[in-house]
Amino acid sequence: MLSKLPNVGTTIFTRMSQLAAETGALNLSQGFPDFDGPQGLRDAVARHIAAGHNQYAPMTGLPALREQVAAKIARCYGRALDAETEVTITPGATQAIFCAIHALIQPGDEVIVFDPCYDSYEPATQLAGGRCIHVPLAPPGFAIDWQQLADAVSDKTRLIVINSPHNPSGALISRAELDQLAQLIRDRDIYLLSDEVYEHLVFDGVAHASVLAHEELYQRAFVVSSFGKTYHVTGWKTGYVVAPPALSAELRKVHQYVSFCGVTPLQWGLADYMAEQPGHVEELPAFYQAKRDLFCNLLDGSRFTFTRTAGTYFQLVDYSAIRDDLDDVAMAEWLTREHGVASIPVSVFYQRPPEGLRLVRLCFAKREDTLRLAAEKLCAI
Repeated sequence: MLSKLPNVGTTIFTRMSQLAAETGALNLSQGFPDFDGPQGLRDAVARHIAAGHNQYAPMTGLPALREQVAAKIARCYGRALDAETEVTITPGATQAIFCAIHALIQPGDEVIVFDPCYDSYEPATQLAGGRCIHVPLAPPGFAIDWQQLADAVSDKTRLIVINSPHNPSGALISRAELDQLAQLIRDRDIYLLSDEVYEHLVFDGVAHASVLAHEELYQRAFVVSSFGKTYHVTGWKTGYVVAPPALSAELRKVHQYVSFCGVTPLQWGLADYMAEQPGHVEELPAFYQAKRDLFCNLLDGSRFTFTRTAGTYFQLVDYSAIRDDLDDVAMAEWLTREHGVASIPVSVFYQRPPEGLRLVRLCFAKREDTLRLAAEKLCAI
């Protein structure tokens, strides 16, 4: 059989989680908390299951949840949305990304992505008949090289995908950079996909610069976020995409044939909890910064080197002083098998990894005892 994705196999996230389970290692690889979501949120879902809210939701998402998303965006970013025409609830942010790409991309179109990048962008583009153009972000800061981006833009460019806070590096895109991006694409038929699933995990008093707060860019953008990341319930696979009415209409044409709708009682529970606890998102930066700082303070006694991440719940560490004879995939496996801590090698996020890359990604969305034990194991190396 001729494969439509000949270069795609089992993801590194699945492989490392499986290896962690097989070896009994602490799983700091795949990005999910080892603690549960808020009790009030879980109680709300149970209440709606018991109340019989278990049949199909509307294709675009429950009106109550779309209204809560719109209310949150008004509070956080000052944008007044029409929840009926601009907010779509999806079964996960990855599905939202897939539908946005398929809503836009025609055979022969080009999509610019920034390496290292999340692994779903390119397969979705290939399945739509498009081609990804990879523009590298330079470590250690992982900032956009604006000349390289300008050089990558062509008459075939249809879409640019940005991700801030950035997975895996935690780097942030500033408002000034959004202005620069707007200037670059202003007179071109180019759209924007802004992956903002870690929007509320930004540290050190910095405000997240969302495309939702940028009038010019929003008019040509899909903005994707995740309830799973925001409410510590990644297994619920519930997200949303915000876009102007014309773009939302095109996205919904695809979405209705990919999944039709998200899980109904989860949407009811999220709507209730967001209405009852609107301050939850405001507490997240301090909540996760405390975990980052604990973990990094403990790792200060190790042979790893690092700069504290500016966002997300991932910390990159450089292992050059420990093993310079292993590439990062082999290093991640060695750390798991020999030292009981599973990580993700950063090279898998690249089309062409930089020479001598010696970085692995560790997830600190974990209980304090998990972080302390992981740091103890890593400091012993």
